[in-house]
Order: sequence, then C-alpha cells, then structure tokens
Amino acid sequence: MKTQVLQMLTALSLISTTVTASAMENIMKDYTASYIEMPAAAGQAEAFAEFLTSAAPLVKETEPGTELWFALQGPEDTLAIFDIFVDETARNAHFSGVVAGALNENADTLVAGGWDVGVIANISNSTVLSAKAPVDLYAATTATYIKLEAAPGQSEQLATMLTAAGDIVAETEPGTLFWVALQIDKNNFAIYDIFADNSGRQAHFTGKVAGLLKEQSSVIVAGGWEDGVVANVKNFDILAIK
Repeated sequence: MKTQVLQMLTALSLISTTVTASAMENIMKDYTASYIEMPAAAGQAEAFAEFLTSAAPLVKETEPGTELWFALQGPEDTLAIFDIFVDETARNAHFSGVVAGALNENADTLVAGGWDVGVIANISNSTVLSAKAPVDLYAATTATYIKLEAAPGQSEQLATMLTAAGDIVAETEPGTLFWVALQIDKNNFAIYDIFADNSGRQAHFTGKVAGLLKEQSSVIVAGGWEDGVVANVKNFDILAIK
C-alpha cells in the first residue's frame, strides 16, 4: 500500500514539473471557504433561487473580503452557496453581513427547516489547500462539489495529492474555469470547480488529476472510487457569481 502511494506522489511530482514558471503558486493559500447546501421549503424553490440570484450584487458591494461567492441550484429543490474568503475575519464578516441577515429573516419561508436546521446546521467550513485561479469567471454555467473522506491513516497522503493538483489543473484543463481543493477537518476534504458547460466538466473527469485520483482512490479515499468519489459528486447550475 505504501508503495502505491509513493508511486502516486512521484507521478504528481513529475506532472508538476511541467507547470510553467508563470503559473501562480499557492494562490489563495490560507484562504478560507464555506459551503452551505440548503433544501428549499415546499413550493419555494423558485423564490429561493431568485433570492440567491439577487444577493450577488449585495455581496459585491458590501463584502470586500469575500473573494468569490456562488449561488447554486441543484436537483430536488436543493440550493447552495459556495464562497471563498481572504481570511477568517472576512468569513465572520460575511456571516454577519447584509445577505446573511436577509437570509435569516426569510429562512422560515424559503428554507426547509428554517435558519437553524436548514442553514446553520448545513454550513461546512474549510481551508484552501490549492487552487486554479479563476478565468472567464462569468462564462461559467455549471459547478461541481465533491466531498472526500480519507481512508484510515491516509489523510496526509490525500492532502498532499490535492495540494499538488491545483497547478496540474491550471496547466492541463483550460475548460475548468476555477478549481479549488479544500480541507474541512483532519479526515475530510472537498473539491469545488466550475465549467462553462458540460463538455468542460467531462474533460475534467477524464483529466490527469481525476485519473490519478481514480487510480489511487482504493488506497487513499474511504469507499474507493465508486462509493467514496463518484457517489459524492454533486452537480449544480450556477445562478449568480460575485
């Protein structure tokens, strides 16, 4: 098993050497992130989507520390917010800001479970491990969020792979308009990325990083490729971006 992991890390190292000197190293290092998946209240999916869409200008006007903010719509009346902050202070400012306040006021109507159960209980905070800098940001129409749990004893190896992957995505995936790897806690990680269309997403899932993850997932990801990766892929339409 250790041999397999070493082979994977060696492969990552070899691929990383092809990254041009102009590539941004460690972009968004020490940035923080939040992901909130929220079920719409019965009959309120359209109204909730409109609310989130209208929030993007407010985030832009009032939250300078919120680097990126995405309003997302998934299947089965699921809405989500994904955002990146320059530091923990900026994240705290976001959750006490105008948009959070408006969502709090309207949560009993828009969100199944209201503010405490439907919003607060679903917040997943994380730190950025690596990223591909956003390009053609407002051309993006679709997004993917994947939560990964490290297999027992493999947290460090999974973190190492995800940290190395940002530059590889930047070098080899022009159709991936933004990509970020996240660490939620010691054993849990996530990937968030956006695409102009489904062809960009398909290219990503047949790319170098996905290939290496698939090859080694039986070792480093709890549940392996099918149950630990594929089963956790969540696809969204992008409603609005800051």
